[in-house]
Amino acid sequence: MRDYAEAVHSFNYSGAAAALHGSLGALNACVECCDRHAGNDKTALLWEDRDGNSGRVSFDQLQGRAARLANVLKGRGVGPGDRVAGLMPRIPELLVTILATWRLGAVYQPLFTAFGPKAIEHRLEQSAARVVVTDSHNRAKLDEVTGCPSIITVHAADADEDFQQLLDAADPVCAPVLLSADAPFLLMFTSGTTGPAKPLQVPLRAIVAFQGYMRDAIGLRPEDNFWNLADPGWAYGLYYAVTGPLSLGHATTFYDGPFSVDSCARIIAKHGIDNLAGSPTAFRLLIAAGAEFSAPVKGRLRVVSSAGEPLNPEVIRWFADELGVTIHDHYGQTELGMVLCNHHALAHPVHPGSAGFAIPGHRIVVLDEQANELPAGVPGILAVDREQSPLCWFAGYQGLPTKSFIGKYYLSGDTVELNDNGSISFVGRSDDVITTSGYRVGPFDVESALIEHPAVIEAAVIGKPDPQRTELIKAFVVLAAGIQGSAALEEALRQHVRQRLYAHAYPREIEFVSDLPKTPSGKLQRFILRNQEIAKQQAALAVSASA
Repeated sequence: MRDYAEAVHSFNYSGAAAALHGSLGALNACVECCDRHAGNDKTALLWEDRDGNSGRVSFDQLQGRAARLANVLKGRGVGPGDRVAGLMPRIPELLVTILATWRLGAVYQPLFTAFGPKAIEHRLEQSAARVVVTDSHNRAKLDEVTGCPSIITVHAADADEDFQQLLDAADPVCAPVLLSADAPFLLMFTSGTTGPAKPLQVPLRAIVAFQGYMRDAIGLRPEDNFWNLADPGWAYGLYYAVTGPLSLGHATTFYDGPFSVDSCARIIAKHGIDNLAGSPTAFRLLIAAGAEFSAPVKGRLRVVSSAGEPLNPEVIRWFADELGVTIHDHYGQTELGMVLCNHHALAHPVHPGSAGFAIPGHRIVVLDEQANELPAGVPGILAVDREQSPLCWFAGYQGLPTKSFIGKYYLSGDTVELNDNGSISFVGRSDDVITTSGYRVGPFDVESALIEHPAVIEAAVIGKPDPQRTELIKAFVVLAAGIQGSAALEEALRQHVRQRLYAHAYPREIEFVSDLPKTPSGKLQRFILRNQEIAKQQAALAVSASA
């Protein structure tokens, strides 16, 4: 295992880019993620559907299918810089569509399958996509999309153009279009945690950063069987379940079915998964199942990685105690990729509850409101020093102004704290941090303390406006199966948090709920709960005033 400090000191952008097949002036993402690894029947994709059917697809097979579909897309007017959208579950045709788009020098736009017609329409309108490739299960949504572009359907009905029939009739040869490293190959939309989703382009040079994350943070080894639970409709899945592993010539795993404890355990056992990545939301569901999940999985996993939202310490302990495996927290954004990690392949101290250290090639700092860099122990805004972060590729949102840049810094919008050892701990979204009786409280700490109680599965904590305290801490709690909420349990949870944190950082109000508002990618939307509380207060004041 390499030393972290040495990896940071020796990092060189040109050296990192040398791992690419092409040069920074002549790149093609299909070549990087497929063609360069073809020729020996090497596996690129292991797939399984919800009925238990499974199979493998080689890089050779992907290369041939991508070339044929690229010719189909070219016949519909798709060229370099044009957008092609994919509205499909995790099936082999999704991967073929992504690679075919890239082969033409075009830009792939993911559409999450849980989106309704209006969410799809907004994204297609923003992207001006020329073609949408979908499957028979999602096809009907496009009938309600105004101005929908040309459609290709996997397992199409008679009225639609069928994916496989088009491939069978297409020319099998299509030369890849080479572009500069700054040319876009993905069009992403932010997940909309605190506002409307915004479009941004990802340049080809981001592949260098994606590879670094796979090697150093995920700790991907050639012999690993890797599975990223994230859907390629979102950044973590598209960046690190597709682009990252395939660009290294490593197979990825697709499961086309609903996430469940049973399916997760089955695929880990069946495909020998030993390197697993996912989100805290998924991991908390696995923990809630207890031995039902741990018994068939124990001893199979080498490393586990978590991203999407902060990893609660209770999850870290459970994976160590019940599965005998280390799970590490990783932090990133759609705009940045992953930039802050506890690395599986680099040696450094792991601070409990910390998101980790900057990935080599990035300089991460904590700023105050005047953009001054803060020392350890003082909460501030997580920022990227772009002048000293050669792997930072984000340049702004497509067609929209941004307040994210101040001088040389990109501001993440997340409140964090630098630790004495150089790692960084997450406090919360800047909008989510609670000011109560003069103290600033991060909701994540209170949520983590609540989750440690055996009665609690999930929790979301907000600041509720209060005339005496500015805000009071309110918790929304999802209880474990078979447990009923009560006044006695509320008090027990309050005392539980007080004992683990400090006297002022406990929820004065607790509401038991069946679920919590989240983005489709699984991130908590605390602002929805906060807005609901404000609306309730305003309604109560209106009633009081009219009485």
